[in-house]
Amino acid sequence: MRLDTIHKTVNGKTYTSHLLRHAYRDRGKVRHRTIANLTGYPEAEIAAIRLALEHKGDLTQLASLRENLALKQGLSVGAVFALDAVAKRLGLHDALGHSQEAKRALWQVLTRVIDQGSRLSAVRLAANHAACDVLGLDAFDEDDLVANLDWLHEQQETIENRLFRRRHPDGKAKLFLYDVTSSCLDGCYCLKTDLKDAEATKELVHDR
Repeated sequence: MRLDTIHKTVNGKTYTSHLLRHAYRDRGKVRHRTIANLTGYPEAEIAAIRLALEHKGDLTQLASLRENLALKQGLSVGAVFALDAVAKRLGLHDALGHSQEAKRALWQVLTRVIDQGSRLSAVRLAANHAACDVLGLDAFDEDDLVANLDWLHEQQETIENRLFRRRHPDGKAKLFLYDVTSSCLDGCYCLKTDLKDAEATKELVHDR
């Protein structure tokens, strides 16, 4: 007795059937008799029946499978995979390059999105997330990420130019953003004036 899974394509649509069959000989020929059509049953039940048939010679093996089974939490993939896809669409891969230093820099960018923290926290985050597998990173530690900041400093102009050319292929920007400090300094007189003028200005302020 065995469980056969049959795939049949009709008009571009594939249909799957699960048939419980028994093989027998008739006049020297091997024939098959369908005992039950299990099509439509849950996949978990189909898998259980298939497993039982595979171990039908000694069902005690099924009991030992649970004893030898060990569960272990794997690395988290979702966040790194999704953010890496966004980074590719934004052109960060091409801007940074594909060296190990470039990939470490990319990981430092992604960690700021996942969980902002120090360089050490980025190393610890990689221990729980599939950073090395998804990004193709070699093993690294905190010192590697600190040294990576020097690499970023050296490559800053090149990276910025690559990002600019991707955003503005014609080399012409239509929007400029600038930062204005929110701090101010108030005083009684200009420091560029000489001491005599400063004293005079102070007296004028006090008189008023």
